[in-house]
Formats: sequence, structure tokens, C-alpha cells
Amino acid sequence: MPAAFVVGIVVSRLEYLEYKPNPVFALRGNERGYAVSEKVVGRFAPSPTGRMHAGNIYAALTAWLVAKSQGGEIVLRIEDLDRERSKSEYIDAVQQDFEMLGLTWDRGPFFQHDRDEAYAAAFDSLKERGLIYPCYCTRADLHAASAPHRGEKLVYPGTCRLLSAEERAAKEASGRRPAMRLRTPDEDISFHDSIQGDYSQNLERDCGDFLVRRSDQAFAYQLAVVVDDAAQGVNSVVRGVDLLCSTPQQIYLQNLLGLPHPVYGHIPLLVAERDRRLSKRDRDASLDAFLVRFGSPEAIIGHIAGIVGLAPTTEPATPEQLLSCFSLKNLHGRIQIAWI
Repeated sequence: MPAAFVVGIVVSRLEYLEYKPNPVFALRGNERGYAVSEKVVGRFAPSPTGRMHAGNIYAALTAWLVAKSQGGEIVLRIEDLDRERSKSEYIDAVQQDFEMLGLTWDRGPFFQHDRDEAYAAAFDSLKERGLIYPCYCTRADLHAASAPHRGEKLVYPGTCRLLSAEERAAKEASGRRPAMRLRTPDEDISFHDSIQGDYSQNLERDCGDFLVRRSDQAFAYQLAVVVDDAAQGVNSVVRGVDLLCSTPQQIYLQNLLGLPHPVYGHIPLLVAERDRRLSKRDRDASLDAFLVRFGSPEAIIGHIAGIVGLAPTTEPATPEQLLSCFSLKNLHGRIQIAWI
């Protein structure tokens, strides 16, 4: 890691910030099972599309414990890229829910809907280097042509990568609005996950060219999240294992944009019956239902911590009280945990 490096993003299209190396990138292990540093900055990054469920609380609690057990900070970022599904009432509700549960934050809230200028600067940097191209494929086209990748993810086959100018003009004349994809090389991206261990992905084979801007002109999640993490000083990312395969894409973007790499930890998913993933849409284990079932925020936190292995029992506890016994060791290598 160089002594200092320049990152051209963040506050405005013309502002460049000098980043000094954060000690989090000079990693060493400790008895708790995760990387340590002088200053850890984690994040809560909820999407305001519904009330929180058990999986959201579990992820936020783990992120909080990782940061606070090392004397770090938490940033609250509201990920409202999806303007159509994001609702103002959920923005207020998620902050109230975090406060009720004792999951405090030190900076924010920051809102992605305020960040288009920073995303555009990163997008233009990629475009100027010829790294992105228009893609006219519909969702149906993608499902018909893509090969499945490790379970759920589809690998984009490069359908639009080599279209001629005439072919692109014909598609646009037919009314198709393109999304924009980032070209991926035949290159392996490897990293060590603090929970799942070593992970590697070949970008071309396992991922394919991926979206950086949607056809409705909204910036894609992969681009927005790496720009935001760097701008907000986030160097510890704790999230569900379903996003593990997205991490090499984000590392590749960080490399292209000159951004630092956070320490990643991907926690096992909480699943319902028949290994079904918990979801807001299905109102799974919602916070309102929790309050009826358990009676207090401390009982909710204690139950979740106990069943996932963040605490030795399911006795009521505050996040602060869990710090003394917190360890990631019981999560290592696990993919899912049954919700009870």
C-alpha cells in the first residue's frame, strides 16, 4: 500500500481527496477472529423499502459489535437508489428501530439520493477509459442467454459487448433504452473474508460484464456502494453471505477508481422453513411481531444473538452488554442458520 494515494471521487466532480493509509489495511488477526486496526469504521446500510426483519437486525448487530469491540465507529447510510420502492415512512422507521434496539451510530444518516454527482464522476472516469458500453438486453433476454453462477447469480454472456455502431443505432431506433455495463477481464479477484475465509472469483467466467448504470439512468448498486464506502471512510463491511459473490466486482471497481479495500465479513443467512430466505416482502420475523413475542428490545437482541452464536445464551441483553462475550468464531464457514 503506498504511503498516500489520491482518490478522485466523493464530494464533487472537481474535488480530489488525499487518503492516507488506514491501519485497517495492515491486518493482523486476534483472538476474536477478525481483523483489528486503530480505527474501524463500519456501517448500517438499510434500504427503506419495508420494516426490518430478523436478518436485518442480525446483520446490523454484527456490524455494530465488530466496530464497537475495536473502539470503532458506525456510519448510517440509507441506500435509497431504488427511488420507486423507497418510502419516506420507512426512512424514519428504520432510524427509530435502530435507536430502540440500542444500535447507535456515530455519523449520518447519509442518503444515496444526494450522491448522484459523486456517482457520475466515477461513472465518467470509467467511460472516458472505454471501460463501459451500452447493453440493450431485457430481463427476459438475460435469463434466456445467461448461464447460472453458483446458485442464484446469472453470468452475463457479453451479448451487447461487440455490437457495431449500426446495430446499436437500430436497437435505439426501436425504442430500447440501454443500461451501461463495465467490461470485465479474464482475471481472478481473491480476498480473505473474515467469516467465510478465502474466496476467489474469475470476473469474466463467474460474473461477466456487470451493470454500473441501469436503463432508467439510476446508478447501479455496485458502483454506488464502492463510491460511498470510500467517501464515508468505511473500512469494515459486514453483510449477508448472499452478497459474497458481489465482493470481487466491488474490489475490481475499487482498483479501477483507486479506492481502498474494506475488510469484508459475510455472515450466514437466517432462513425460514425449507431454507427460504427471510424477506421484508413476506413480513418474516418483523420487528413489530418481535415486540409482541418477546416484549422488549433487549429480549429481541438477546434472542437473535443467542441463536446465531454471537452470545452463549438467548437471555435479554443490550448490544453494549454483548461486547464482553462477542466473537465471530461461531459464524466461521457457515452459510445459513435456521430462524426459530
